[in-house]
Amino acid sequence: MLARAGHPVTLIGRAAHVLAVQQAGLQLEMAGQVQTVPLLAATDLAAVRGADLVLFCVKSTDTDAVARQIAPLLAADALVLSLQNGVDNAAVMQRHLRQTVVPTVVYVATAMPGPGRVQHFGRGDLVIGALGAGQRDEALLQPRLQAVVSLFASAQVSVRISADVMTELWLKLVINCAWNALSGLARLPYGQIAAQTGIAELQRAVVMEVLAVAQAEGQPLALQAALDAVDRIASAMPAQHSSTAQDMARGKPSEIDHINGYVARRGAELGIATPVNHTLHTLVKLAESAGCAPRSTQPP
Repeated sequence: MLARAGHPVTLIGRAAHVLAVQQAGLQLEMAGQVQTVPLLAATDLAAVRGADLVLFCVKSTDTDAVARQIAPLLAADALVLSLQNGVDNAAVMQRHLRQTVVPTVVYVATAMPGPGRVQHFGRGDLVIGALGAGQRDEALLQPRLQAVVSLFASAQVSVRISADVMTELWLKLVINCAWNALSGLARLPYGQIAAQTGIAELQRAVVMEVLAVAQAEGQPLALQAALDAVDRIASAMPAQHSSTAQDMARGKPSEIDHINGYVARRGAELGIATPVNHTLHTLVKLAESAGCAPRSTQPP
């Protein structure tokens, strides 16, 4: 959408996707229309050189390795936005980068049905903020964040600055824990899952475990606000399959270790029982190891 609005954008990705974009542009399926968006694309991380703004969108399992690889390539004043699931990616990146890393919460329903194609099903808004109190040059960061808001607004993408983006990330983790594994295991979109008997009670148990771990991590979240956020996903994105479901359908490793698995792991370290998150994590890992893929991750 930034490229569509006339901003210079370079995608860095895998060969098949990059080749398709180079040959025919990016095919964006949105609001019942297919738009061709011309933009640069490369497979080499060296393409990140000179970028003012870096949108770091790799899977959480690749965060550490890719952060190390781009560290010597980034411009000294580049701003790096972590558009990823999980709550610890920005901190992992910041350990390797001199540049400022900005945690970003992403709410969007999308799929990539093939190389060079992106389907948009709903929402498309971001929340950004400082990594934590005392982040270096934090006083100078606010005008840079506001510039990001203005840039994305010119591309019709809503961005909100949060004074406590880590709490926002934990709330997104709550949502992911409540939906991702279920979507992957049931082979169903959110709306159909929500309509099943017992799902609300199961998700409440998931949420309460995540909130207990968040509380121990110094991120207190209100139970009702968390439950409401989980409920809104089913109404806002009823036809969407989770990213975990999409990964499972393609036979790719999912990010479940950084979602329910993260909660189960931190719970064990903190002495907090998380049996439901542990079970969902284990079942997804079992399905992945057995090569069990959902039928289709495309909305009906």
